[in-house]
Amino acid sequence: MADDSVIRRLEELRELIRRYDYHYYVLAEPLVSDYNYDTLNNELLSIEKQFPELITPESPSQRVGSSLTKDFPAYKHRFPMLSLSNTYSEAEIYDFDRKVRDLLPQQMQPEYIVEYKIDGVSISITYENGLFVRAVTRGDGETGEDVSANIKTIYSVPLRLNDSLLQEYGLQTFEVRGEIYMEPEDFNKLNSERVGRGEKTFANPRNFSAGTIKLQDPRIVAARPLKIFVYYLLSDTAKLQSQSENLALLKKLGFRVNPDTVICGSIAEVVEACKKIEEKRYSLPYEIDGAVIKVNSIEQQKLLGSIAKAPRWAVACKFKAKEAITRLHAITWQVGRTGAITPVAELEPVFLAGSTISRATLHNYDEIVRKNIRTGASVTIEKGGDVIPKVTGIVEDEYFASSKPVVLPETCPVCGANIFKPDGEVAIYCENSACPEQVKGRIEHFASRTAMDIEGLGEALVAQLVDSHLIETYADIYELHTKTDALIGLERFGKKSALNLIAAIEESKKQPFYKVLFALGIRYVGIGVARKLAMHFGNVEALSAATVEQISSVYEIGDSISESVVAFFTDTHNKELIERLKNYGLCFIAEVQKVDDGFFKDKSFVLTGALTKFTREDATEMIIRFGGRASSSVSKKTHYVVAGENAGSKLAKALELGITVLNEDEFLEKIRDYQ
Repeated sequence: MADDSVIRRLEELRELIRRYDYHYYVLAEPLVSDYNYDTLNNELLSIEKQFPELITPESPSQRVGSSLTKDFPAYKHRFPMLSLSNTYSEAEIYDFDRKVRDLLPQQMQPEYIVEYKIDGVSISITYENGLFVRAVTRGDGETGEDVSANIKTIYSVPLRLNDSLLQEYGLQTFEVRGEIYMEPEDFNKLNSERVGRGEKTFANPRNFSAGTIKLQDPRIVAARPLKIFVYYLLSDTAKLQSQSENLALLKKLGFRVNPDTVICGSIAEVVEACKKIEEKRYSLPYEIDGAVIKVNSIEQQKLLGSIAKAPRWAVACKFKAKEAITRLHAITWQVGRTGAITPVAELEPVFLAGSTISRATLHNYDEIVRKNIRTGASVTIEKGGDVIPKVTGIVEDEYFASSKPVVLPETCPVCGANIFKPDGEVAIYCENSACPEQVKGRIEHFASRTAMDIEGLGEALVAQLVDSHLIETYADIYELHTKTDALIGLERFGKKSALNLIAAIEESKKQPFYKVLFALGIRYVGIGVARKLAMHFGNVEALSAATVEQISSVYEIGDSISESVVAFFTDTHNKELIERLKNYGLCFIAEVQKVDDGFFKDKSFVLTGALTKFTREDATEMIIRFGGRASSSVSKKTHYVVAGENAGSKLAKALELGITVLNEDEFLEKIRDYQ
């Protein structure tokens, strides 16, 4: 047992580390050196290792868990997470002010507060008696996903709050709303590292942040530089007068609050504040996509209320799309894994929204014709959603007269094969399935996380392997263990990397049939369709022998999918690949239990709420295995809803429609009847 001196030292260490974390991660004002910080942290870990009974959930040592989070249970928000209506012009901002004044009593004059609209991922964090309890994503506004283990790894999120302040403001159980984000500089660095490892890069910091907080391993999350700005505190007990007071309290409590807010006495001041924020947007170390205008008085906020999913007392001022004008020098035609050939504009490099743009998407040839895009002409480009550059139009300046219309290629620009355009589609396709770019795309898809999940086999490495003729099809992946020396000889690829890749390839053989089916890259067959087909037909022999009519009879499978599946399995080359994959040990049989007219047969089920006795994926597979169908939405055609903890709108709709609701125990009882 620890004596009083050990307990006192433990509390002293925890308080010191919390203080140093706050100054480092929130205030950006380090108080001690890394060495001194690590010394204190190691002492804390040593004491807790010696006396594990003294470990508490809010201890700094408990930020990063070691266990994997395989499921993110649904959680109903106590206070709905509303979205904001958007404005795009001064006139619309003035219209917002008019509506506010019309709804408020005549004697009330609104004061506004303008805040930065951080381009991040919304999060709601619950505290009880000053302790971090739960972090939930926005979801549909009513119900989100519990990502607590990952949000705890963000050091600017306090795990324990100041008791005296909580008592002063009467705070017991309350929620804090904020935006999780990643700074572009950190994002670019991480993307560069992924390129070096041959992994696929992320499109933008927001997507990277959203993907990170849903990772299964908190240790990986902790290694990524996520940050947070909080902007609202919700409480039944605290009596706050204004949003500005709300922000001040959040800062006092130790949260990271954006300091650049402006209080405005008139809507004209609001417009000027928004203009100044837009002027500063490219000089900020983080990304914003607008400003948020709020009525400052909380009393007035309550009087104004909400409509549908948006408050009447707040609105987003969305900034203009980031545009620039430059010359279009040429068109490059790129070939994807399905053979689709898409045009890419090769541009005179131009600086736009924080980066230099030299290429932009043109979508398809029909778009080129519609916009009269011409090589040699000046064009306008913008970042769609502030992320992907695209050509939006032509500029008729001095270069227009000498510009030339874009000519559709007659053959594949990569392999020279014939091209074709299916009826009813805007895309054109290369008909040669052995086209090198198609090969690379198919292999990348095959190795991707949602398919065979071969870690390390990303875009850059796939290109090296194909260009070096080490692989020509995805089946060749399973021969790489015989080519270790050649792997080691690849650029930026050593012995350890080669052995790790071979181990990951071997591990991929454990993937279930539906993921193998998805990995084959059959056109129109996504992961959900692959699961339905695998469970319905049971094995690849039955599926490959099925007719269009038989496949179309599967619930929610249409003619386009059916025709694509039949075409795939009648192709001789594809048949040979599947035989090879079978011989390598990949799974082509689903765990399907054939049942007669039992409880699950031909019944539609919807899962909702936090399931504690099994994962949502396991429950779905059991339903399909025993002859049922798993759907994502409740309708009159739904037979049963399986409701876990904190079930939300789907449960409410089921009750409204009179649909039978099963709890987890009742559902498991039905499963046991088949086992």
